[in-house]
Amino acid sequence: MNIRIILLACIVISLTACRANPPRQHTESADTPDSTSDIERNVVTQTTPAPQTGSGSYLEGDGPGADIPANVQHTPDAVPRNEPLHRYANRPYTVLGKNYTPLTSTGSYKKRGVASWYGKKFHGQKTSIGEIYDMYGMSAASTTLPIPSYARVTNLKNNKSVIVRVNDRGPFLHERIIDLSYTAATKIGIIGNGQGLVEVESLSANDYSAAPISPIYREPVQVKPLSSEAPAVSGKVYLQLGAFSSQSGAEEFLRTMRVKLSDTGKQLSLSHKNGMVRVHIGPYSNADSARAIALNLQSRLGFKPVVSFH
Repeated sequence: MNIRIILLACIVISLTACRANPPRQHTESADTPDSTSDIERNVVTQTTPAPQTGSGSYLEGDGPGADIPANVQHTPDAVPRNEPLHRYANRPYTVLGKNYTPLTSTGSYKKRGVASWYGKKFHGQKTSIGEIYDMYGMSAASTTLPIPSYARVTNLKNNKSVIVRVNDRGPFLHERIIDLSYTAATKIGIIGNGQGLVEVESLSANDYSAAPISPIYREPVQVKPLSSEAPAVSGKVYLQLGAFSSQSGAEEFLRTMRVKLSDTGKQLSLSHKNGMVRVHIGPYSNADSARAIALNLQSRLGFKPVVSFH
């Protein structure tokens, strides 16, 4: 009798222990050795899984963010220029058991496949070359394109194109060929579905002049004018060409405007006010003169600059 009681007690104790320590759920990971550089370690952390079932548009914890700039559709394309390739981020690497060999030259890549996008979950984090990811800029991640480099991405469903600067590695799952910033994905119309069939073509600075640019200036740019239209006592008169929530977006727009308006003889510059980065040209002798110039520039740029006072 005592033996039976002892055996039953042992069984109860064993079952209780099993319930208290359930087996761990298996999670797929990609470990890197301690000697892995920061750049390579970042490649592993930037993997992009498939959208969660039922989300329809983006990853769990990701998304467009709460404070979307009003003029995100008018963010200018990246302007290809010659940049030295990153010292470490273009070496062969392995992620999730798959080997990747990045290209070391631009202009020789054209491929069709699925594009995805990444947003607030990675906004403000470092990319594979140590830059800060800005979801409202014109950038992208690729597994094999040289970084940094430039690419034209065309949505094959609506034929909308953008030019982006590739400065990150990814995506590594589901055979996607490029991961776009929120703004780039918005401009070609793949935000709602979270992905889309695209053509990706590598661009070099030398052949940029032949590359078609998205018609981002065919509609008026919605800018936020300065609070007062009356000149300050000692102020100077300028024309505001655009207002952006991100420094990188304003700098890209500034570079584009300098090319378009190089023959005006006026200085283009950036200013910061009320959390916005503004692009100005000027100064002009008075408000009437600035307004006349704004009318002339409207047909040239596709939008009418706003008179502002500094």
